[in-house]
Amino acid sequence: MAQPQRNPDKTRDLPMPATAQQYGLTEQSWKVLTEVTFPTAKTPEAILMALDYCKTRKLDIFKKPVHIVPMWSAALGRNVETVWPSIMEIQTTASRTGVWAGIDRPVWGPDITKTFTGRYKDDNDQWQESSTTLTFPEWVAVTVYRIVGGKRCAFTEEVYWLEAYSTAGGKNSQVPTAMWIKRPKGQLAKCGKAASLRAAFPEECGYAAEEMDGKIIDAEVIDIDPANTATVTDNEQPSQAEVKPEVIDVSKLDPKLIKAVETLIKRTTKANAWAAADAFVNERFKGLDLIYARAELEKAKPKPALEHTEGMTLPPLSPKDQALAQARQTFSH
Repeated sequence: MAQPQRNPDKTRDLPMPATAQQYGLTEQSWKVLTEVTFPTAKTPEAILMALDYCKTRKLDIFKKPVHIVPMWSAALGRNVETVWPSIMEIQTTASRTGVWAGIDRPVWGPDITKTFTGRYKDDNDQWQESSTTLTFPEWVAVTVYRIVGGKRCAFTEEVYWLEAYSTAGGKNSQVPTAMWIKRPKGQLAKCGKAASLRAAFPEECGYAAEEMDGKIIDAEVIDIDPANTATVTDNEQPSQAEVKPEVIDVSKLDPKLIKAVETLIKRTTKANAWAAADAFVNERFKGLDLIYARAELEKAKPKPALEHTEGMTLPPLSPKDQALAQARQTFSH
C-alpha cells in the first residue's frame, strides 16, 4: 500500500543571503534556521519571508511560531513555498489580547475508514501513484473562551476531517499528505482549535499553517466549472437593487457553492457583519451563483419589527374585519 512520501534532500545548500544580516543573523544562526527550524525549506527566500513575519509580529523565530508551507499553485502546476502562522502563534495572538479565558479539550465525532487513491507530485516534480486506507474522526469540536463584557463566553466551531485535510497532489488529488496520514487526529485538532480561535478573536486570529498545508492557491473561494455556471459580463452585472426574483433549481448548483454560502451566513450571523457579507458576495460571485448567495443572505438577515409611523398607509380592512372592529367598538361603549 503506497503512501505519499516526500523525498528528503540529500544535501542542504541554502547559503545565507546578504540581506539576512539586517536581521542580526550570523552564519551559525542561519545554519540553525535552515537545518533545525525550517529543515524542509527549499529556498532562502522562504526563510527570509518567515524572518519578515516574525520581525513585524515581534516573535522569536527560533521558537518556530511560523511554518514554511508548500501550497499547490494552479498556475505553475507545482507546489510553492508560503509562510503561515503555526497554531502556537495564533494562541499567542489570542493571549496577547488579555481576554482569552481558556480552551476545552476537543470533542470527537465518530471514526470513519476510507481508502484514498490518486496521484501526487514528489519533491522531484515526478508524479507518483498512491493508495492508502485511513481511519479518522468525522469531525472535531473545540470550545474557546473569551471575556466579553466581563463575562466568560464560549465559542465553539465544528471542523470536518474531509473538508479540512490537506491533499498531496493539487486540486484533482484525494490523497492526504504524509502528515495527515501520520496524525489524522492531531492535525484535525489543530484545525478545530484554529477555527474556534478565529470565531472568538475574528480581528486578531487568522488561518493556521496546519490548515493551509497542501491547499491550493490561484483559485477562487469555491472551485466551479465555468462551463456549467451561468455568468454575466461586468457591463451586464446588475446592482443589488436591480436583482430580480428568480426561481433557482438548487439541485443544479455546485455543492461547494451551497456549503460556502452556508459557512458565510454562519460567520456573518455571529459577527453581525451583513454589509461586509454583501460586499463579499458581490465581489466573488456572478450570475446564478450571485443571485443564490444574495437570496440566502436576505433570508438570514434579521428582520426589523414593523412599526407604524406617521405617513404610513395601512392596507384597508376586509369586510369581515370591519364588522369585527365595529362590534368591538359597540361593546366598549
